[in-house]
Amino acid sequence: MTTEELKNLNADKVVDARGTACPGPLLAAKKAIGEMSTGEVMQILSSDEGTKRDIPKWAQKKGHEYLGTVEESGYFIIYMKKG
Repeated sequence: MTTEELKNLNADKVVDARGTACPGPLLAAKKAIGEMSTGEVMQILSSDEGTKRDIPKWAQKKGHEYLGTVEESGYFIIYMKKG
């Protein structure tokens, strides 16, 4: 997806893990995914560089769909869909 398409997505769940170090953002995403239904979109906000690589790997491993990452000033917004 393009950056514009990602920014226009309506997230069903937002996980704000900015300011937490690895593995904080991933643990927060794992907890939140359990509260979601299949097909819903999660937005993970993180300032930890490792999250850009960890979330897509975890999503693929668990059967979720990594949609993309948008870089903002000082943090990242990662989008994924529950599989």
